[in-house]
Amino acid sequence: MKQNRLKQALLEGRRPVGHMIWEFATRGIAKIVEAADLDFVFLDMEHTALDPAGVADLVAWFKATEIAPIVRVPQTQYHFIARSLDAGALGVMCANVETAEQAREIVNAAKYAPMGNRGVGVGGAHNDYCPVDAVKYFAEANENTTVICQIESVRGLENCEEIAAVAGVDILWVGHMDLTTSMGITAQFDDPRFHAALDRVVAAARAHGKFTGIQPGTAEQAEEWIGHGYQAISWATDVGVYRAGLISAIEALKKI
Repeated sequence: MKQNRLKQALLEGRRPVGHMIWEFATRGIAKIVEAADLDFVFLDMEHTALDPAGVADLVAWFKATEIAPIVRVPQTQYHFIARSLDAGALGVMCANVETAEQAREIVNAAKYAPMGNRGVGVGGAHNDYCPVDAVKYFAEANENTTVICQIESVRGLENCEEIAAVAGVDILWVGHMDLTTSMGITAQFDDPRFHAALDRVVAAARAHGKFTGIQPGTAEQAEEWIGHGYQAISWATDVGVYRAGLISAIEALKKI
């Protein structure tokens, strides 16, 4: 089984760094990202045109690297979660988790018995099409699969302690744009109320032995949010990185 570099780094006390794939779902993106020495990628089905077949292709290409592919599913429904994992993804990110009940439903879909109730279909893409010892595989898969719950609303923030307490949840991930919007302070990342929210999520995760993550858009944000205690860091979207790089290069070219 391909080892989950995101989870390994966290357990070893290192800061895993990733990136979010929105637009560049090409056969070359896996090796391009590998050249940047990243630990994981998010394959985003929430805000993009990626479908299960596209996700399956991307996951297959990422198998040629050490990078852990994690799928952000469009909704926290069983068929999105289980099918992404059966395609070989090493974890799922679920948007706007607001209650412990939702978190338990996610774990139930992502983990095999006895931790959950994920349907059994061994010998497919997630097993590299090889036969496996099912009992041994269940235990290994449950340990290797990362479950990420995004805290993106006032309700989710208010329940973050209960969400963190759910067995099988690995990471609380702050969706900073959605959370500030829900708080009525859209994109006001210097607001003390947002900083208090960041601290609350970290405290909830630590209290239950879980990890935290966030996606900064600038080096200043990264430094600040890491200072709050955020451990897993995703650096921007592919669109954002390409756009910023192209704008900077063209501006420089026009000055020549």
